[in-house]
Amino acid sequence: MDKKDLDYYLSQEYPFKIETLREDDGGGYLITYPDLPGCVSDGKTVDETIAMGQDARKAWIETRLEEGLTIPEPYSHSYKYSGRIALRTPKSLHKRLVANAEKEGVSLNHYLVYLLSKESAKK
Repeated sequence: MDKKDLDYYLSQEYPFKIETLREDDGGGYLITYPDLPGCVSDGKTVDETIAMGQDARKAWIETRLEEGLTIPEPYSHSYKYSGRIALRTPKSLHKRLVANAEKEGVSLNHYLVYLLSKESAKK
């Protein structure tokens, strides 16, 4: 397997999140990369924040490469959608969900798909 270099990782589309900073925190914007833990930057404008984020991402990747540490692939490109979700719930919630599914005359699985579909359609 070929070793991936800086150019490879910089060519990847890593999703980022931009948040507005409160004036108490200095104002401006904060950028984070969920796939790159600890990779953050900030700026006064959104454009400046994105540019600073690109610099931070490059430095983060360079450092990981120099230290021989793994660099995650962008999550959105590597995730496989199987349609299966494993979920742990409190026993009391599980009991209520089963009771509600029985009232509707459907399986718990169908009831949960209904609830999730209904909620995700609101977004």
